[in-house]
Amino acid sequence: MANIDSIANHARESADKLGIKKFDVYGSTVDQTSVQVDQGEPKQVKASSLSGVIVRVWNEDNTMGVTTTTDVDPRGLELALKTAYEASFFGVKENVPDFSPEATLPLEQTHHEKVKQAPVSELIDSLLSAEKEILAAHLAIKGVPYNGLGQSNRDKFYLNSDGAMRTESHSFSQISLYSKTEEEGKKPRGAGAFRISRSLDELDINGCIKETVDKTISHLNYQKIQSGKYQVVFSPEAFLSLLGAFSNLFNAQNILDKQSLSTPDDIGKQIASPLLSVYDDALHPANLGAEAFDGEGTPTRQVSLIENGILTGFLHSAGTAKRLNSKPTGNANIGAKVSVSPNFYHVFASAPGEQELSLETAKNVIFIDDLQALHAGVKSLQGSFSLPFDGWLVNDGVKTSIESATVAGDFLELLKSIILVEKEAKLTPGGVCPHIWVNELSITGE
Repeated sequence: MANIDSIANHARESADKLGIKKFDVYGSTVDQTSVQVDQGEPKQVKASSLSGVIVRVWNEDNTMGVTTTTDVDPRGLELALKTAYEASFFGVKENVPDFSPEATLPLEQTHHEKVKQAPVSELIDSLLSAEKEILAAHLAIKGVPYNGLGQSNRDKFYLNSDGAMRTESHSFSQISLYSKTEEEGKKPRGAGAFRISRSLDELDINGCIKETVDKTISHLNYQKIQSGKYQVVFSPEAFLSLLGAFSNLFNAQNILDKQSLSTPDDIGKQIASPLLSVYDDALHPANLGAEAFDGEGTPTRQVSLIENGILTGFLHSAGTAKRLNSKPTGNANIGAKVSVSPNFYHVFASAPGEQELSLETAKNVIFIDDLQALHAGVKSLQGSFSLPFDGWLVNDGVKTSIESATVAGDFLELLKSIILVEKEAKLTPGGVCPHIWVNELSITGE
């Protein structure tokens, strides 16, 4: 992608030529390489360089038009500005998006260093070695059907006609592994793990292999369980996937569209156990993909969503913040419409729980490791869920894999039923979170 100063100059020159007074431009480019393997052979190698620019233009009546392009030379930018200007006369008349009032504020943190990508041959060799080690770990493990090792370099920028100009770059590598078993007379079992780092050299591939193997082996001797009410422990991944499924709870755009479990008047209400606190924290040190600004140029930040069980905030774009008399939070994505989404969850304990609980001493507790079918089993506007899961029945530290079961409940009731938020947190793709203990949920066995 061209230099941002060059893009800004071309955009201003084209805008002056076209008589356009108000515009902004957001762009990004991603160079990525990924590999997959299968039974000791490379299965797939992908390399791509994707770029895109979104141009928004406001006309004299303050209605807005949007266009996208991959061409950021002077001619391409001029055509994009002209097209967006023409489209602006068909734009919405109410709640028209505007510049973020924070688009020119200093950024708290920026990233400009990119890591040189490793050769594809090194990616393939590393993944083949990981697959070989997993297959050799146990006779029952017959394959690693889902695997991937990739690396990405990313750049993005934002500029507008009021003088805003931002740019940042990132690099990261990630690996995912998922193994499956085959044993005569038994159902196939599987488990996986994920790791991420800034570079391939720093990637904890061995830790990912060990977690995958340990989980897979732990599922071999599975048993049926009786249906009933159980004390439940959610793994960090499982709890964050459930939190993400009900993210309309904090999404200001969903709230304004009346597509949320919350209303504007719910700020200050107790919605969860006093033990629980939740932030959206794009700049958390563990967030390797931390972005310093959103699609509107607003600086990202730590946003308190739940504090001591009390709903304390919503995620905003510039438009939703204006309508709800608040401030933008750095969670906007621009396009034909402006949408709002979380950046990186940070879940932690507000206070120590009254009960001393541990999986080493717990009796008849369900430990849920991975929730499935979230697209089908979640009714996000009703707050209810019914989801199959992978997990174990735990008694005095002994984990027995569950053959097949479903967990069901109401999300808001689940939040209020939390009895322990453990201290030690784990990094997942969606954020940082510890194990979460819930007093009682309905479990349906096969």
